[in-house]
Amino acid sequence: MTGSTHQTSGTRIPSLGSRGQGWVALQFGLMGAIAVAGYRGSGDPDGWQAAVALVMGAAMILGGLLVVALGVRQLDRSLSALPKPIDSGVLIEHGLYRRVRHPIYAGVILGAAGWSVLMASIAALLLTVVLAVVLDLKSRREEAWLRERYPGYPAYVARTQRFVPWLY
Repeated sequence: MTGSTHQTSGTRIPSLGSRGQGWVALQFGLMGAIAVAGYRGSGDPDGWQAAVALVMGAAMILGGLLVVALGVRQLDRSLSALPKPIDSGVLIEHGLYRRVRHPIYAGVILGAAGWSVLMASIAALLLTVVLAVVLDLKSRREEAWLRERYPGYPAYVARTQRFVPWLY
């Protein structure tokens, strides 16, 4: 196949563009929808529920932002929003990448879930689940390209979880 649905050997997940531009558009579109859904809210907790939502949501957002920031910093010059690795990139296996293959995606999901909790928005939470599925699929598409690019990638996958250390 050619064009926006071009597939590479090793996965049936479409590339959505020569470098995966469609995946980035989906990701950022969903992040915007989550922000709006959270802002509009769907619940209005009060008392201790509001306090729990505030503390939990804020902690999740801050944790997510920290993970994203560290992941970006550790990728350094290999960083790209697009799932296809850049030509000058190198395989990063230190720092957060020692425990998870996609810490930036994990941080985005955690932050979006935190926003949903903070704003008491069921709609934002449901959109966060959709975002998690999209990022999981994007990571699988990315990994097919990484396997083609880096001979050591299969061994890295065998010892490292996708999003959550020791779990997934």
